[in-house]
Amino acid sequence: MSANSTPRVNSIGMGGAALERRQFLGVTGILTGLLAAGSPLLLWAPSRAWALDMKSLTTEEGAALLAAARSIAPHDRLDDAPYALVVQALDGGSARDGATLELLRRGVSGLGAGFVAAPESGRVAALAAIETTPFFKYVRATTLMTLYSTPLVYAYFGYEGEAFSKGGYLLRGFNDLRWLPEVPLADSGPMPGEEGH
Repeated sequence: MSANSTPRVNSIGMGGAALERRQFLGVTGILTGLLAAGSPLLLWAPSRAWALDMKSLTTEEGAALLAAARSIAPHDRLDDAPYALVVQALDGGSARDGATLELLRRGVSGLGAGFVAAPESGRVAALAAIETTPFFKYVRATTLMTLYSTPLVYAYFGYEGEAFSKGGYLLRGFNDLRWLPEVPLADSGPMPGEEGH
């Protein structure tokens, strides 16, 4: 390299043409995080660190959508990783449809620059002000459908998933409830296989 040449830090040369780094990687934004020590999610996750590469949303837009999802479905001790799956679903939808990308970009812009850093009460107030908009309805529906259908959240709540493929509930914890009072034996009905007794 000569003393007069300047390196191109943000671009990658390929066959005489310079590609921007993001074009080369095919990534628009990245969200990253760590699972908290002692989190039940550590049993399901392959590692403590996680990253989400977004195809159409920027890092700032992804962070705002993650904060919105946390405020729509708040669980104080739930790590950000399951909420990042909501952002991944939103990003996937926006990558497939330009109208969805525009809806999300306008909606995030309307939340304001300080939305992510705002206290929970401020985020809730900002979301309440737009709860009748298509943006809010789309983000809320995606949050609820994505968040509560993932094994990471199942682990957080202690839900073992559907039981049919595992032989049903009767022999897999049906009587494991410890928070209800014991039912008197006379009121509990017959046990399976004792119908005639």
